[in-house]
Amino acid sequence: MSDARKNLEYWLTDDYFDAATKAELEAIKDDDHEVEERFYKELEFGTGGLRGVIGAGLNRMNIYTVRKATQGLANYILKNGDAAKGVAISFDCRRMSPEFADETALTLAANGIKAYVFESLRPTPELSFALRELHCQAGVMITASHNPPEYNGYKAYWEDGAQVTPPHDKGIISEVKAITDFHDVKTMEKDEAIKAGLYEVIGQAIDDRYMEELKKQIIHQDAIDATAGDLKIVYTPFHGTGLMPVKRVLSELGFKHVFVVPEQEEPDPEFTTLDYPNPEDEKAFEYALRYAKEQDADIVMATDPDADRLGVYAKDTRTGEYVAFTGNMSGMLIAEYILRERTATNTMVKDPAFVTTIVTTNLAKAIAENYGCTYIETLTGFKYIGEQIKLFEQNGTHHYAFGLEESYGCLVGTHARDKDAIVAVMMLSELAAFYKKEGKTLWDAMIDIYEKYGYYKEGQYSITMKGIEGAAEIEALMNKFRTAPPEKFGDWTVEEFRDYKSGECKNLQTGALSSTGLPESNVLYFALDNDAWCCARPSGTEPKIKFYMGVKGKSLEDAEDLLAKLTAAVKQAIES
Repeated sequence: MSDARKNLEYWLTDDYFDAATKAELEAIKDDDHEVEERFYKELEFGTGGLRGVIGAGLNRMNIYTVRKATQGLANYILKNGDAAKGVAISFDCRRMSPEFADETALTLAANGIKAYVFESLRPTPELSFALRELHCQAGVMITASHNPPEYNGYKAYWEDGAQVTPPHDKGIISEVKAITDFHDVKTMEKDEAIKAGLYEVIGQAIDDRYMEELKKQIIHQDAIDATAGDLKIVYTPFHGTGLMPVKRVLSELGFKHVFVVPEQEEPDPEFTTLDYPNPEDEKAFEYALRYAKEQDADIVMATDPDADRLGVYAKDTRTGEYVAFTGNMSGMLIAEYILRERTATNTMVKDPAFVTTIVTTNLAKAIAENYGCTYIETLTGFKYIGEQIKLFEQNGTHHYAFGLEESYGCLVGTHARDKDAIVAVMMLSELAAFYKKEGKTLWDAMIDIYEKYGYYKEGQYSITMKGIEGAAEIEALMNKFRTAPPEKFGDWTVEEFRDYKSGECKNLQTGALSSTGLPESNVLYFALDNDAWCCARPSGTEPKIKFYMGVKGKSLEDAEDLLAKLTAAVKQAIES
């Protein structure tokens, strides 16, 4: 009998698992492939937590895998933290999200750790804010972000408000792996937890404080006041958590014309109007763009279900059409505005630092240098940007000015330590007001940036490889590039090859070796001539391998042509 079959039999016969779980497994027990997928391994608690398809089984998101992950987190807190501080918990609109939040809270409570649970769905950045506001030891956000509706997930945060980073991530993973028997996982009844003071509902007071902190980031309220009666904003929360905070902050700032896409306003765990609730996906903007044209909107914005990522469209005055902004583009708009206007108004922080990831546009470096900001790159994942804020405070080295990653996430301010699409909506609305006062749209402002620094353009090529076979194929492809790195991609010469797994950089012209200076990660980076680059990494949340690319051109058309050529060259290298 295979290990998967043995695991299935355990779940079908042990008294620990409930009748509904057993009934679901009885229905699939004759399907060998399904049994293998559900039981060939445990759903891995990675460096950010859990993410997987909802369902019964070891390799699925369910109350048992959530409890087990939480028991590991509780064990780590009891050994390495202050249990008296408690844990903040929030959740999004997905199926089973409220149930998973409660299961998390009750396992913590059974271990003597108080849980602060939001009364209803709240965005990821507010969870990051709440745990710091309440001085908690840790936080948990139940969300699968922008994954398809069959998924859910579990993000773990530490006391600084960022998702867990070394050594805490590996420490928690070790504690989770050490639990080999579900019977060792504790839980308790909700009524008992409340009576014992170990389960507290939070909500309005945290919302109010979160709003206060967001509004502190406004630079030119006068521009909002001057244009609020004319500026038209279309917004969609993609059925998720962004609706209430976005409506509230824009209303309190005085914006008069905020139109929410009616078909996508209410929470919907099936994301009925969307193939894929991802602001990177142009198809996801179908309803929003139709509504924007009806309203003649200046700006169109969408937040993903847990409201940590933002997609943007703005009108091109020459054509009257709405133009899509990548995460790099919207991030650069905000960066240029903050650094320029904070400098002009003498409100820039002392020793400012601009923090990005290794796969973010090279335009970020050019903007940082222009305003005298220290430029810092981290590994992919916003938790590493959040970690930098903590390190600045601990070491007294810099002050955080702005940070972003290419995957449509940024953070203005230090109220949270994760990407915050609510504050990004607020800032882009201020930008739209500021530029409208000058007779410009956000697209005009973007062209101004390109004219100033050069036409940087980035792209991504992803290959989905699902299941056990897919994971092996992804590993084989990474090994191919690692052991025999190309010296050229089409017309571009590889100047430096960085292997973040070995921690080694190699100058391909001189053969000189140096350190990446960053933690170990399964990422390969190729620095090319003419300010171009390519990077390969397996996704940490989806069954994909991603190839990121960037070029610098002399015009929009030139940059698009260069990117198309580089993308083709990367595909050829993959297939060869």
